[in-house]
Amino acid sequence: MSLHARKWVPYIALLAAAFAFGLVMFGAFVRLSNAGLSCPDWPTCYGQATWPRHAQAVARADAAFPDRPYEADKAWREQVHRMLAGTLGLLVLVLALLAARRDRLTVGAIVLSAIFATVGVTLYLHGERNWSSGLGLLAILLPMMGASWLREHAAFKVSVLALAVIVFQAMLGMWTVTLLLKPIVVMGHLLGGMTTFGLLAYVALRLNGVGAADNRHARLRRAVVLGIVLLALQIALGGWTSANYAALACGTDFPTCLGQWAPPTDFHQGFVLWREIGVNYEGGVLDMAARSAIQITHRIGALVVFCYLTWLSYRLVRAGFRFGGLAVLVVLLLQIGLGISNVRFGLPLPVATLHNGGAALLLFTLLANFVRLQPWRELPDASA
Repeated sequence: MSLHARKWVPYIALLAAAFAFGLVMFGAFVRLSNAGLSCPDWPTCYGQATWPRHAQAVARADAAFPDRPYEADKAWREQVHRMLAGTLGLLVLVLALLAARRDRLTVGAIVLSAIFATVGVTLYLHGERNWSSGLGLLAILLPMMGASWLREHAAFKVSVLALAVIVFQAMLGMWTVTLLLKPIVVMGHLLGGMTTFGLLAYVALRLNGVGAADNRHARLRRAVVLGIVLLALQIALGGWTSANYAALACGTDFPTCLGQWAPPTDFHQGFVLWREIGVNYEGGVLDMAARSAIQITHRIGALVVFCYLTWLSYRLVRAGFRFGGLAVLVVLLLQIGLGISNVRFGLPLPVATLHNGGAALLLFTLLANFVRLQPWRELPDASA
């Protein structure tokens, strides 16, 4: 690859990050509209590359999957989501190859990863589940090793690492279907999407010239890192709430729950991460006390994150990063408002979808501040 090709990396990273944000939003729309199992097979939909659209195809689909009657208004959502995820995978593959182009060993690892992932999907379609899983594991490990071999700008390493995450994310998408919306997998799939977006956003910011002249704000940067960690835990709690259908466990009451400050709860059952295989988790399997425990925990987490990020916003403004600090505060207030609206208005689909997008946007504002506080290092050959 030429030097000219390397100059495209910042723009491809920016495109991939924007695409990943849109995919997070669309994935939330699919999940919240109860379309997660609308295609009972993977990566096809009722055996088709797209989805059944004609009467004969629909009849064949219903005959092949009698336990999952075809629903046209849902199946297209799930399959379009998979197609968009595949497009993002190709973008990340190109980004990784361009970022690693000076290291032949890493390029080889990336190419092998892509081959193994493709062959793994083919074997899965032919029923070879064990071989498919083994090749999927190799497709994840190879770019991870390739990233560790690179001796370049950290953003290039993260570009390669993002490929490993996107392959693992594809496997989580497969398990979401095959394990019938198992909560730990659904939560992991949400976290994988957010992680993919976060890594690509970091690369896009870093390669497009965002950074500090020196390291004078190291302590503030560590405070931002803690904010990212707290937000990640809260996103995980949000994913667990959604995966267990606990968003309305407290009814439409806020700040109380079912008209009480201390309703019946079952925290033990609410946070059993691994449950039996073979159960269809669509609609949830927990009783109201367990779901209430999850919802209350999510609210407490939101309060902790709100207090910390409000303080962090103040610190950023005081340190001279007025725009960055205010951006965190504005998005935080928007996200809290969307969360309360979800409860008060009975989880309307547009608001619930925007709540997922708000979490991603809040993550972006924190990452932007982190990169802004990180000392800048010139790219090896991206300058004119």
